[in-house]
Amino acid sequence: MANQATENAKPLMPKATAVWLIENTGLTFRQIGAFCGLHELEVQSIADDEVAIGMVGYDPIVNGQLTKEEIERCETDPAERLIMAKTNVPRPATRTKGPKYTPVSRRGDKPDAIAWLVKHYSNLTDAQISRLIGTTKPTIKAIRDRSHWNMNNITARDPVGLGLCNRQDLDKEVLKAGYSSTLEAPPVDEEKLSKTSGVPMPEFKL
Repeated sequence: MANQATENAKPLMPKATAVWLIENTGLTFRQIGAFCGLHELEVQSIADDEVAIGMVGYDPIVNGQLTKEEIERCETDPAERLIMAKTNVPRPATRTKGPKYTPVSRRGDKPDAIAWLVKHYSNLTDAQISRLIGTTKPTIKAIRDRSHWNMNNITARDPVGLGLCNRQDLDKEVLKAGYSSTLEAPPVDEEKLSKTSGVPMPEFKL
């Protein structure tokens, strides 16, 4: 009964919590919505800056409502749902040196940064891209398969130059993905990729 109550509990400041989860995790809109008591379309609207514009994220880890391990568990399986951590007293919201908050003025640059990473480092996983620039897996997928609503206006641009991540973090993720450096992206064998995947390489404006 106690476990069920924990699963059904909703976080304090649900929209602000959703903002933080959107920007700092690879969870799906549905997972975030289920945890925050919001419809997944509302979560998508928050991610697209249609609602909750300028709202500062409310960190559920710092405030004892979620654990890092619980988030990682759900990131690996979209069918899983977040379970609220057991706490007696909610902790006050505090800003830490943890995951960065992306200013509203720069959120519109995220699709360009995703396009750049997909174009030059296609081996990067959605989770890696999400960690680097604070975006969501559905957004990354939409840009990978060119189904993003604003695809015609997306221009591939370096996320470091856009101020969405630093060079050290980018190097770290690129090395994990099997590349040697971010200074010179390896050539893409488009013919080989089209034969193995059956999907043409995406074209992005430079």
